[in-house]
Amino acid sequence: RQPHKSYSHPVSRSEDGARKAHANLNGWKLQCGESSITLYLSYVDSEAASVPLPEGLALVEHFVSPEEEAQLLNVIDWSPTQGDVTAQKSLKHRRVKHYGFEFRYDINNVDKDKPLAAGLPDECVPILQRCVEQGHTNVLPDQLTVNQYESGQGIPPHVDTHSAFEDTILSLSLGAKTVMEFRHPDGRVAAVVLPERSLLVMKGESRYLWSVVFCVRITPRKVDMVPAEAPRAGAPTEPGIQSNLTLSRRGTRTSFTFRKIRHEPCRCAFPSACDSQGAPSPSPGPSLPSCPADAARLEEEYVHRVYSTIASHFSDTRHTPWPRVCHFLSSLPSGSVLADVGCGNGKYLGVNADLVTVGCDRSTALVQICAARGYHAFVSDALSVPLRTASCDACISIAVIHHFSTAERRLAAVKELVRLLKPGGQALIYVWAFEQEYNKQKSKYLKQIFKEDHGEFSSTNLLSEKSQKSSGEQISDPSCHLENSHKPSDNMQGVSRVPDAHLSVHTNRTAFISQDLLVPWHLKGGKSQQEENPDLSSSQASASALKLESGTVPVFHRYYHVFQQGELEHLCAQVSGVKVKSSYHDQGNWCVVLQKE
Repeated sequence: RQPHKSYSHPVSRSEDGARKAHANLNGWKLQCGESSITLYLSYVDSEAASVPLPEGLALVEHFVSPEEEAQLLNVIDWSPTQGDVTAQKSLKHRRVKHYGFEFRYDINNVDKDKPLAAGLPDECVPILQRCVEQGHTNVLPDQLTVNQYESGQGIPPHVDTHSAFEDTILSLSLGAKTVMEFRHPDGRVAAVVLPERSLLVMKGESRYLWSVVFCVRITPRKVDMVPAEAPRAGAPTEPGIQSNLTLSRRGTRTSFTFRKIRHEPCRCAFPSACDSQGAPSPSPGPSLPSCPADAARLEEEYVHRVYSTIASHFSDTRHTPWPRVCHFLSSLPSGSVLADVGCGNGKYLGVNADLVTVGCDRSTALVQICAARGYHAFVSDALSVPLRTASCDACISIAVIHHFSTAERRLAAVKELVRLLKPGGQALIYVWAFEQEYNKQKSKYLKQIFKEDHGEFSSTNLLSEKSQKSSGEQISDPSCHLENSHKPSDNMQGVSRVPDAHLSVHTNRTAFISQDLLVPWHLKGGKSQQEENPDLSSSQASASALKLESGTVPVFHRYYHVFQQGELEHLCAQVSGVKVKSSYHDQGNWCVVLQKE
């Protein structure tokens, strides 16, 4: 324990004990007299700390002075300018500018024939000349990428494209300290603390083979656990235990990454990872749609075909109705007509036997499951439901609208629900939330820790009484309903969309870093729906399914647009003749109840 400090460094003698302590204690609220204190834990693997730094990596601390740091930060104008490709890019809490040449994230390369009108800022020249004089590089870079990260945010693992840039990459860290992870293809991980005003030099193996990732944090704490600069007096010294740790306050970090454009094919010593030497380039994911036809194709490939293929496995994991949806259904008067638009396997169609219920879903396979259970359901697109206008007393749309890939199509889905309602009728809408931690409470999507157990995923979270078997949406907990004002949040920040940007693949059970993404579904425990029914369309050959290798199960990618706080209310406010009765956050979902006037 640190005297007079609000933190301590507990040490476990076993990895299993440390993991259990982290799973069971992280996020607990402790009652200390009249005060309530939340306990936050960070798990540190001592083995990872012992991995040597990658070959070719060098860190130079205090490379620039505080005056030079302030000058460099002031030269960057983040205000967007029409036609300026260096303007702010797409991710929330991450701003990007390019100088000299634009790095295009859709192709992971640069257009070497189209240099930007403005070269590198003049303020960078003396810094780069110093790099040459001190032997960190042999040539002056001609490309600069400036990234600005808010505290707690980061980027996915990546290796700079070999054919795009020469060997040496220089990166200045300004504004705040951070932790960068280097990951080797063989599984080794080396964590490097980058102090403020330091220069990171990447050459050889560290540049060409190790992937780089800035740690993406889930809990919005204001500090990170990092190695201390000097051993603490009285710290444990048992072999194999990493105890020389301290806490570092987070802040906004700006990186200046300098590169030299490569004009000849790369001839590095790592051909297996080199795109110039025939290594397969990772195929980019689909692009965000730029027109209605693109949106329809994206949803057909990464929503409709996927659910048709995984229908049986998906249905097996969707057996528990969410409590607050059940409360809404139970509150409806006897004899009310209910339409479940996007009904899936029909788990809500039998909740209230006093209702007249009908469901529809885009997946023929899921509708067949509904029929086998004795429910009335039919195949239909949620944008055009073949029911008469004003024919329903209530509608529900649970985990559906987040699969529409444009704001226009999401708005059309809400309008279709309203069209079906009688005057005075109500609709309940659930969508997946960008904010998986809300009011200092993690959703179960983040809380659950999963481990491989005979090919299935089983929960090891001892605090949870229920768990899901797969990686889809989470079960709601009736004890964690957090009411909000039904008005859109004034703090809602839109995440800009780059029309040609490719969708990234989300890492399950982690916080979201983008609103538009692909979420993996691992098909387990049986055959796909097409294998059970050969008459279904051949979605197994779809690009949305990835065969990892011979004999392994495929991974399917489902498109999602995760909603920010206030976004769903703002969407509903654009529909005339309807009002938002209430809105709330329910275990990682944003939810509204609409009433037709």
